[in-house]
Amino acid sequence: MSAHIPPRPGQTTPTPQPLPGVDAIVAVGSGKGGVGKTTLSVNLAVALAKLGHRTGLLDADIYGPNVPLMIGTSAQPRVLGDNRIEPLSACGLKVISVGFLNPGDKPLIWRGPMLHSIIRQFIGSVDWGPLDYLIVDLPPGTGDVALSLIQTVPLTAAIVVSTPSDVSLQDARKAIEMFRQMKVDLAGMVENMSYFVCPHCQKEVDIFSRGGAETTARQFGVEFLGSIRLDPEIRKSGDQGRPAVLEGEAAPHAGELFDFARRVAGRIREIKSSAPEGVIQIQ
Repeated sequence: MSAHIPPRPGQTTPTPQPLPGVDAIVAVGSGKGGVGKTTLSVNLAVALAKLGHRTGLLDADIYGPNVPLMIGTSAQPRVLGDNRIEPLSACGLKVISVGFLNPGDKPLIWRGPMLHSIIRQFIGSVDWGPLDYLIVDLPPGTGDVALSLIQTVPLTAAIVVSTPSDVSLQDARKAIEMFRQMKVDLAGMVENMSYFVCPHCQKEVDIFSRGGAETTARQFGVEFLGSIRLDPEIRKSGDQGRPAVLEGEAAPHAGELFDFARRVAGRIREIKSSAPEGVIQIQ
């Protein structure tokens, strides 16, 4: 079954419009929740900024916007002239999230058209300015938000996050197929919570199995972007609003995350250099 949404009678499929001043838009998705997708999105964005790139972070997980907690701010963005929205600045990033507009524990109970509207507003009405990378943290699964994003703006590439477990990999394969059906280039696949290092004996323990994402990436012909250990310090830093990579590459908990960011940057360069000049790849 195709992932494309057929237009209603008399309605045409919207054409994605490039975002002026933004060199690369990278979506981070997963087939299921609980794999640490937002943790990797936040640390990827901050690591890219620490490496000298102008970076923005769009929290498109409308129902579960965790980015405000993980970057340590709950301020409200300012509305500029012409109904433009100024993104917040935090951790060296420009950031926007529905969590800034709807703080606290009140849920958003929205249908598809409202989701499409907020995604279009976050893309078109936010004053992002010049960026090297705009990282988009998608909600889990293959639903409305991902499709709305792909229909709104031409994505440079997508990253699929999975843990090594068979359950997670089963859903990650669906995410890969969704991006392929929607003609979005895949930067690659990353394995989160790949292993755990015992703090007492320093032995590596494969809590969720290990290596499944690398095997799946090879089977699907996509790049493997690396393994990130299951580290309580990475979780703690997110809960405290201080992403692990803020400590720099020398920090014991940040090295793999910087390696991941460098691989992503390399893949984006490859994808952009292989794209025909003047041709928009997303349909």
